[in-house]
Amino acid sequence: MSHDNQKNHLKAYGIVYFSLEAGLKSKWLLNYDGGAFLIENNKIVENECTIRGVTYQIISDAKSQLILQEISAPSSNQDAVTLEKAPKIAVYSPKDKLPWDDAVTLVLTYAEIPFDLIYDKEVLKDKLLIYEWLHLHHEDFTGQYGRFYGHFKTAPWYVEGKKRAESLASELSFTKVSQEKLAVAKKIRDYVIGGGFMFAMCSATDSFDIALSAEGVDIAEAMFDGDASELNYQSKINYNKTFAFKDYQLIRNPTTYEFSSIDMTRKRKISKTSDYFSLIPFSAKWDPVPTMLTQNHTTLVKGFMGQTTSFDRNTVKRNVLVLGENTTNREVRYLHGTKGKGMFTFYGGHDPEDYTHRVEDPKTELDLHPTSPGYRLILNNVLFPAAKKKKQKT
Repeated sequence: MSHDNQKNHLKAYGIVYFSLEAGLKSKWLLNYDGGAFLIENNKIVENECTIRGVTYQIISDAKSQLILQEISAPSSNQDAVTLEKAPKIAVYSPKDKLPWDDAVTLVLTYAEIPFDLIYDKEVLKDKLLIYEWLHLHHEDFTGQYGRFYGHFKTAPWYVEGKKRAESLASELSFTKVSQEKLAVAKKIRDYVIGGGFMFAMCSATDSFDIALSAEGVDIAEAMFDGDASELNYQSKINYNKTFAFKDYQLIRNPTTYEFSSIDMTRKRKISKTSDYFSLIPFSAKWDPVPTMLTQNHTTLVKGFMGQTTSFDRNTVKRNVLVLGENTTNREVRYLHGTKGKGMFTFYGGHDPEDYTHRVEDPKTELDLHPTSPGYRLILNNVLFPAAKKKKQKT
């Protein structure tokens, strides 16, 4: 899985998932050759690698044992993690066509990893319980319709989307979309607390936390929910209810395409040519979780924009682990944390291979980016729940 010996990093994850579904033994070799995979030899897997264009090597049992011995050496910052079961995956996304594409859905489809689309009805009916991994599509959990009002209030997709959201909220017995979205966010929160794995990108990250922190507080203006927001609502925000963020200021102007001071989009002063972030190195043997999430063939990843591009360091809670950051600009691009028995990962930006992906831009063709480091980070999260959990020492 290094630069030189793998021609399609993204589809390689699909091969591992395919192998797990077939019941084959698989190991993830952390920090070994860019995060390689060791899979039980099988002719069907060989054929799939050939069909999907994935580079592979057949090695002897003796060679595999030598590799595992090398990895297990105390002086080696490497580890071999057993992958046990292909996780059942859900993508939280509306089923109607939206004027933008979702990077996670794109890469899952490209890697041929199966997933189910679910939305508010399924979440409120506790259908999340049958899944090990959940991705939150580009979403606004605050009921402000993505804060698109200033630029797109007359666009047909915005008008129709608002009508559908209001109709769905009414169907589910809520008087406001913000109330319905809060109920969904709380169900997702409970799913994570109960042991689920959640991954979110772009505005699904900060809007999720903002919705939880504003429970019982009206932060939406009249064009969103028909009445004015509460006076002094900022003072009523409860940061204890959030997953990752604290001490943020909400943006009061409803025409501003921004939720809060969490996001760095308007504060960052970085040119496209110099926009990169670094992955934090971790100890594979002592910190296997963040090590899995940062496996890559490079430690320097191209930056990319989004409604929520990155996170202001000052708004990230101290108990949240930073996985990737631009230290010069004090911005966090990639973070991870625990909540109850479960875990969450937030990844800033919209599309790792489309620097300024805009509304109604064409989707990214991943055949042009089969070795994308930015997309690999997404797929690390997809396989992460498959890892065998180490027993805690007592």
